[in-house]
Amino acid sequence: MKIVVKKEIQEKNDTVRVLFSEKIPTDRLLVKSGIKILEIKIPRKKEMNRRKWIIWIRGIIRTAKKHKIEKLSLNWNDLIAFENIGDEPGRLFAENVLMADYEFRKYKKEPKEGWSNLKELSLVVNDGLGKLRAEILTGVTIAEKVNFCRDLANMPGGDMTPEILARETRKVVRGSGIKMKVLDEKQIKQEKMGGVLAVGKGSQYKPKFIILEYWGDKKTIKPTVFVGKGVTFDSGGIDTKPHPHALDMMMDMSGGAATIATLLAIAKMKLKKNVVALVPAVENMPSGSALRPGDIVKMMDGTMVEIGHTDAEGRLILADALIFAKRYQPQRVIDVATLTGAALTALGERANAIFTNDDNLAKQTEKTAEQVGDYVWRLPLWEEYESDIKGNFAEISNINTKAKSGYGSSITAATFLKHFAKDFDSWMHIDIAPRMTAVYDENLAKGATGTPVKLLVKLLEEIG
Repeated sequence: MKIVVKKEIQEKNDTVRVLFSEKIPTDRLLVKSGIKILEIKIPRKKEMNRRKWIIWIRGIIRTAKKHKIEKLSLNWNDLIAFENIGDEPGRLFAENVLMADYEFRKYKKEPKEGWSNLKELSLVVNDGLGKLRAEILTGVTIAEKVNFCRDLANMPGGDMTPEILARETRKVVRGSGIKMKVLDEKQIKQEKMGGVLAVGKGSQYKPKFIILEYWGDKKTIKPTVFVGKGVTFDSGGIDTKPHPHALDMMMDMSGGAATIATLLAIAKMKLKKNVVALVPAVENMPSGSALRPGDIVKMMDGTMVEIGHTDAEGRLILADALIFAKRYQPQRVIDVATLTGAALTALGERANAIFTNDDNLAKQTEKTAEQVGDYVWRLPLWEEYESDIKGNFAEISNINTKAKSGYGSSITAATFLKHFAKDFDSWMHIDIAPRMTAVYDENLAKGATGTPVKLLVKLLEEIG
């Protein structure tokens, strides 16, 4: 979709004008004096806020798609005629119209009449043309990377193996200024990444460890390191997931996809930041060579981990990546993972869970999440939880050994990661399982949401 910002309306027969009204019962397409008009129901101004504005903007695009409109013209002043929508509306608008227009169609046959997509969206503005164009440009850049993340996550597991993920990443980073290195199984063994090797050994597809580096500032400035879970398909391993819980598990690499997409966005924006992304990529499958319940795994730092459940695999590969991150002497580390169904149970599908040892980072993340519409909620990470993962036959267990019911398992999963992040002064874990897929009423296509790319990009801009 092309977004055009201009000062005046140019009436064209193929362009549909948007008018807003509080009085109409629902959105509708009309023809007046030969001009097509899309009437959009506008919420009461006193009830509008930033959260509702995001959904409303997406709704305009979804309505246009429903009517197979290809060109749309809107008055910018009408769109922002509200008191509580906040800063950078142009950026927010561009992000959300492109997200709303997205659909994953790789495996669908195009209908005879063609796909229903907006080709051009014109914004008519009276003043502030330059500022709005700059905001729109930034929003488009971020949205394109969000949608790239969605493409990766939506790919079926059979077509998105660790090797393919590494190959697709190499294609998109070429010419971006991002340095890339991929460790193969032999190199992973040399690094003694016991967690990555253990999870991947049940699959015919060998693990990869993807390293991306973006140096936008002086190399004396310590980087932010992102760690993204890259389980390209998660069957649960020997402890296989019951139907239908494996149906979306090609998206278990959503955290890895998000960190890759974030680096692409900041490189395109040329941010003066130093950022590294580490993505351990594996497939978790049951076979004669697979990790067993009761096995004991030696991690990269020598920690011995007892395997209580083979479907608690993400934390094993993230732990090795957190250990690997130490060599960068980072100023902060943020790991991103579709880690636990328990986070979904706790928060529903409206917010991701965050855990951190840095109160200032937590506050900034919460504030930034509200700005971009990638909402989060902080859960506790108290020392008392550490006793819950003490192993019976090893130092720690990958699940709660004290509660058979698995109470608080999103917290104990984060506590497991905390064990390997203890050397970092500023570390945060984002469990994105709640927001992995779109909610029915948020005006997005079914499938991956691309969370938390928008949050990570804005957070880097804000925290220095």
